[in-house]
Amino acid sequence: MRVMIDTNVIISAILKRGSVPDLVLEYACENCDIVLCDHIISESYDVAKKRFPHRLSVLDNLFATLRYELVPAPRIGGVGVNIRDIKDQPILNAAIAYDVDILITGDGHFLELNINLPEIMKPSAFLQQFM
Repeated sequence: MRVMIDTNVIISAILKRGSVPDLVLEYACENCDIVLCDHIISESYDVAKKRFPHRLSVLDNLFATLRYELVPAPRIGGVGVNIRDIKDQPILNAAIAYDVDILITGDGHFLELNINLPEIMKPSAFLQQFM
């Protein structure tokens, strides 16, 4: 199963060990093929630098040790699905273009989409369904 983990889940996971996002990330690392786009990586660093600079080393360690496929995030459409928050469009484009099965996110803009693939799930729903 190909899983993309959104920025908000990654940030939440590095902030609190044992949290639902942390458990989901750990499970995905062991049981799924993780796909991350360059937009998620850069956005994770932007958020951490701004709001949680004391956690930058944890984020560095995560990305250095995490096994994942890094894909480019197409900045313009072409996938036939638009999201209300234009800043999220590159992530959605990457998830669709690179055949991600599940996008794990807490972002309401993704959760309000009515699409089949990728399936969009909150971390808690992923936890209930797969763990």
